[in-house]
Amino acid sequence: MNTVIKIVNSSTNPLPAYQTEQAAGMDLSAYLSEPVILQPLQRQLIPTGLFIELPENTEAQIRPRSGLAFKHGITVLNSPGTIDADYRGEIKVLLVNLSNEDFTIKNGERIAQMVIAKVEQAHFVKVDSLADSARAAAGFGSTGK
Repeated sequence: MNTVIKIVNSSTNPLPAYQTEQAAGMDLSAYLSEPVILQPLQRQLIPTGLFIELPENTEAQIRPRSGLAFKHGITVLNSPGTIDADYRGEIKVLLVNLSNEDFTIKNGERIAQMVIAKVEQAHFVKVDSLADSARAAAGFGSTGK
């Protein structure tokens, strides 16, 4: 079953679309009036010109594109970024350049991917103790290399 998402596209780019039959994410494209140069370690919000209305109990996750990360060191800084179901503003992508070279982003360039996921809201109940488990409080690195 496909989830229906209402979208306003104020850009000149096509709507996000899955590139393969079983892809989890849809590519998002930059919507720019002029190219943006990301210098090493610089971060910048890149507009997409897209506005969405998600159904209740869903979120849109904004994730890096593996090719940009591998080839150019460009990634989504708050990865995955979350778009809540009640957000109606423009989708912008927080990119960072982790390479040693400038990277130019042009209008229409695919800069990130968006995954739609179901979510639940939790209700916390304050207690004085938690049940024991085999792992207990063992954390960072406790299960091996």
